Amino acid sequence: MKHLHSDRQAGRDRRDRQVRRGRPAGGSAAVLVAAILALTLAGCSAGVAGAPILANPTAPRPSVAPPTAAPSAPADPSPVVLPRDDGPHDRLTEWWYYTGHLRAADGARFGFPTSWVSHLAITDERGGRFLYAQRLEVGAQVDRSPHGSDGEPTGFDFALSGADPSNPATVIRQPWAMSGTAGADHLSAALAPDEAALAGATGAVGLDLRLATTKPAALHDGDGWIDFGPAGGSYYYSRTAMTAGGTLTLDGKALAVDGSAWFDHQWGDFISVGGGGWDWFALNLDDGTDLTLSLVRDADGSYPLIYGTVVSAGGAVRHLGRDDFSVEVTDRWVSPRTGADYPAGWTVRIPGEDLVVTLRPTVAAQELDTRATTGVVYWEGSQRVVATRAGKPLGGEGYVELTGYAPSPAAQPAPSGAVQP
Repeated sequence: MKHLHSDRQAGRDRRDRQVRRGRPAGGSAAVLVAAILALTLAGCSAGVAGAPILANPTAPRPSVAPPTAAPSAPADPSPVVLPRDDGPHDRLTEWWYYTGHLRAADGARFGFPTSWVSHLAITDERGGRFLYAQRLEVGAQVDRSPHGSDGEPTGFDFALSGADPSNPATVIRQPWAMSGTAGADHLSAALAPDEAALAGATGAVGLDLRLATTKPAALHDGDGWIDFGPAGGSYYYSRTAMTAGGTLTLDGKALAVDGSAWFDHQWGDFISVGGGGWDWFALNLDDGTDLTLSLVRDADGSYPLIYGTVVSAGGAVRHLGRDDFSVEVTDRWVSPRTGADYPAGWTVRIPGEDLVVTLRPTVAAQELDTRATTGVVYWEGSQRVVATRAGKPLGGEGYVELTGYAPSPAAQPAPSGAVQP
């Protein structure tokens, strides 16, 4: 689960939201999630009636104004209905998140994660490079989501310029945009020159992709509701198999690309889950099986929440409990920038699927320092996947997200490519 790439702050107008990156126990980071959000409920202050100023006292009245009834909290869990629930919700935490794998005509391969709202990363697997950028913007202008005649959302549509009021040059930035309904989605994000230079590119960088789902949405834990116990609960579904096609721009060169993508959407009134971080896996195997695993750590190193979901080639969904699979770390990588010690190789075993999967990062250094926008440092990267089912070899593609391995001190000054909250 990602509690990392986007959190929604409550206590604001419905369309005035700040979204961060994250998957919590179900899938960031946005954030990072380990980002911690507080929900502040505004109460009505009681007013005391003043003393009468006329010769005759005014008619008796209550000395304390009756309190205004607080909005009733939604009853959870309720059925997930799509495409209505593709759109935004008035909840404490929410994010929309993609990972994907792209191929160019010359055989070059690229991985990408992008989240609403603040993070975009591209892995150049052939070149051994990892480029990322971050933005943050708050205000009604970022949410353009469509609504039906009944007022209910019919999808999502967001645009983020990341304009910094202290830097007029950022006002003309092309917005990063993300929209979709019922699994027909569009991603568009181009780095401004200052953002591209900060990312280490020698020219323009960006994505413009159309995505289309090839399977029904997978509702995690059977009905799309994950119970976190005292921490609350979360709605969570994924579109695990989407086609992707369009243009990837790298170092000023536009490449026609196609490939696949994975989409996560999660929302709910829950506090941060996994004070020690989490490991999140999203795998697409060549036989059409899709697999996601979430291992959420507490601050003491224990795992209060472990679960997964298997989606068959035909779209059938099966929940995995903590005893249905195992994950063994086979290698590690230490970041030269932050000193964080990350797992960097895994063997996953799912006896009920007669499946063994080994993973290794395509590029070791896929770490993102997003303290300027979400307050955390995390690792998320594309994987080399080798699997066997019933002893027969099987290939695939995958992404892994790792949080809680790097210290996350107070946010540093925002780089030119991000806006300080």
